[in-house]
Amino acid sequence: MKNNLLFNFSVNRENKTINIQREFNAELELVWHAWTTPEILDQWWAPKPWKAETKSMDFAEGGHWHYAMVSPEGEKHWGKVLYISIVDKESFKAKDGFCDENGAMNRELPQNHWYNQFVSKDNQTLVNVTLTFDSLSDLEKIIEMGFRDGFTMALENLDQYIEAQFKLRKQNKTSNKARVSSYLNFDGKTEEAFLFYQKVFKTDFLGKGIERFGDIPSEAGHPPVADAIKKMVLHVELPILGGHILMGTDAPKEMGFTLTKGNNMHICLEPETRAEADRLFNQLSAGGIITMPMADMFFGAYFGEFSDRYGINWMINYQNK
Repeated sequence: MKNNLLFNFSVNRENKTINIQREFNAELELVWHAWTTPEILDQWWAPKPWKAETKSMDFAEGGHWHYAMVSPEGEKHWGKVLYISIVDKESFKAKDGFCDENGAMNRELPQNHWYNQFVSKDNQTLVNVTLTFDSLSDLEKIIEMGFRDGFTMALENLDQYIEAQFKLRKQNKTSNKARVSSYLNFDGKTEEAFLFYQKVFKTDFLGKGIERFGDIPSEAGHPPVADAIKKMVLHVELPILGGHILMGTDAPKEMGFTLTKGNNMHICLEPETRAEADRLFNQLSAGGIITMPMADMFFGAYFGEFSDRYGINWMINYQNK
């Protein structure tokens, strides 16, 4: 996690509330999906070494999320979230509490109301969380149970996913010499596909070869990578013909991706200058659909993404040095 990301945690005992502000280095849509999709919640909601397991979820007004916090020894603590109101990609309100395996609420343990707001901010997303308790004793009990440390660790589980996909691009491209590559996304089959391509083209992988999410070195403030994606491919580059490069990565659901045929391949242009990046982006995207305007990104590049007027997917990536 970058040290300059906003994180505020405050307790207002007079109003019986806990207020949290937390920034993430990701577009709003990805962060929204991370909070509202069970497969993704299972990867980050529990502080390590615990993990979350969803039993059932219906993210809709009147719906619920029934899940367990599972210890390394298999001990399970059940929780249930009842969704009260939802404004798509803006906010949701919910009631949260402890329950049993069948979803029956435990009235002897604290319950509270959540109000989550999601705000897009300069290629980042700010999440404002307000927890409101029925009584001061319930608030004090949650604090005593270690909520601050546990929730802080859980939130940090998202950071490594967000930063990982492009972490090693600088390492494999050591100059600003222009190049063109094809960028391929797979739902867990990147290694299989690139070993096949390597056999066909009889070339060697660039850089360190196949880099995996689990290869990411531990850093201060970073939790371990979730077990479910450790073996997935973070980044790989393979020369094919005429100096052309195939790049690839797995795009796991844990990072909010939904792959379909047609959105899993881009022509990636890496110009020598920032001005040329803007020119290419503006001219190629005219009449098309811009999915990500050119902007300085958290992974150290000036980057944009779009489909042109003919439906071809493009990436423009100028690597800042």
